[in-house]
Amino acid sequence: MKLESAIELRKLGNSDLMLSPLGLGCWQFSNGKGIVGKFWPVLQREDVHKIVQTSLQGGINWFDTAEVYGGGQSEQILANALEEVGSSEAEKAYIATKWWPIFRTASSISSTINERIRLLNHRTIHLYQVHQPYSFSSVVSEMTAMAQLVKQGKIKNVGVSNFSAEKMREADRVLREHGLRLASNQVKYSLLDRRIEQNGILDTAKELGVAIIAYSPLEQGILSGKFHRNPSLIKSISGPRKWGAAFRVSGMKKSKPLIDALEQLALQYDASPTQIALNWMIHANGKTVFAIPGASKVHHAEENVKAMTFTLTTGEIDSISMISQQVLK
Repeated sequence: MKLESAIELRKLGNSDLMLSPLGLGCWQFSNGKGIVGKFWPVLQREDVHKIVQTSLQGGINWFDTAEVYGGGQSEQILANALEEVGSSEAEKAYIATKWWPIFRTASSISSTINERIRLLNHRTIHLYQVHQPYSFSSVVSEMTAMAQLVKQGKIKNVGVSNFSAEKMREADRVLREHGLRLASNQVKYSLLDRRIEQNGILDTAKELGVAIIAYSPLEQGILSGKFHRNPSLIKSISGPRKWGAAFRVSGMKKSKPLIDALEQLALQYDASPTQIALNWMIHANGKTVFAIPGASKVHHAEENVKAMTFTLTTGEIDSISMISQQVLK
């Protein structure tokens, strides 16, 4: 067991950004707007304020949002919360957001950037990501447009999300032609979803020096163990996530050995299964993987922070990995 005296920042891939291993995912700040925003309940303003403040005070120094999260609601709510917190930590906070490409061309990257900046209260966009690999334009066109935004000083770094190994490689190649590098690829990754280890995405990221930003690192809360301890909680979930395969009786039964292992380690670290799962995520692949758990309650933010205050041993990481792989067979 290794306890940390302070949160150790790490370089985000090929960028010069020094970030905490965990950022705060801000999908839940969508205010219930739009199809994507309805996934989460509407949060009260004071709760968002406390979540952001708790994250900052605990050493989380970056926040990941997106245009599609409530049609800009998440960006605006995050920016307002940072303004209300008003601390030196809030002033220095790094912002990552995303352009929504579906049914659009690369020209909208430049035509919508001023709206992103406006909704973020003119805060710096430190990382601008293409949210999906599907659009009416090529990767070449998208990365060229992104490179122009960097040259214009409207964004600092370029990332992608949900890109395959091949598309990630192409994005980095195009950016190199403009004197830039791809900073990150944001993908789904958790102890219950390890596809990036098999499909070349993780290996390619390591080869290129690109950071992986893991979303859904707790598999929509399954890895917290609370639904295994109290299955009746599933009925009270608002939004569509309760219908996912992981929440079915068969899915819960399948993942139980992993939850049991996380709970056993949690006792040793005076932690929670959530914190063990997140700690595995940010240490199992050196410093390549960052993660963006969300927080819809203050105690979620407190849990996220504590997940960075210790480091699992190599043996513990290997043991969890092995049990996870057995569960996924």
